[in-house]
Amino acid sequence: MKTTQILIAGFGGQGVLFAGKFLAYKGLLEDRQVSWLPSYGPEMRGGTANCSVTISDAPIGSPIVTKPDCLIAMNLPSLLKYKDTVKAGGTIILDSALISEKVERDDVNVYYVPATKLAGEAGFPTLANMILTGKYLAAVDEVGMADIDDVLAKVVPPKKANLVEINKQALTIGHDYE
Repeated sequence: MKTTQILIAGFGGQGVLFAGKFLAYKGLLEDRQVSWLPSYGPEMRGGTANCSVTISDAPIGSPIVTKPDCLIAMNLPSLLKYKDTVKAGGTIILDSALISEKVERDDVNVYYVPATKLAGEAGFPTLANMILTGKYLAAVDEVGMADIDDVLAKVVPPKKANLVEINKQALTIGHDYE
């Protein structure tokens, strides 16, 4: 029985909730139990936002994630707030284009991905969230990039179907980033 708890955190407008929704749908398509719990300040854009995702082989008792297996931090305040909550042996993935601070813990795996910079260079500056999600798929998710076309078809609204391919490209950039 495997359960993975993920916390994605950043500012509103960075795609925190979308990244969480992507991971939750990915779990659903793998026939696993999932919970997705968004949390954001009243300001929405520019305010704080985080999203708890749990993916499990067993029923999930609570959607609240207090000791995540993985933290995806999109800004410094989020890293500072949540880095010490990650379980020993867990993973922290952060946007090193926006966060210059190094994680001092030696009991977690840390991936520094300049996601905002990579997204800008690739021509889709708003998809740093998906680059970090791609890194998660490479570093933590045992299924990886399998079924991402099906997942994107579920989470990208039909009226924005033209964005499916660039989301896939962003996931690939993050997945392949060393």
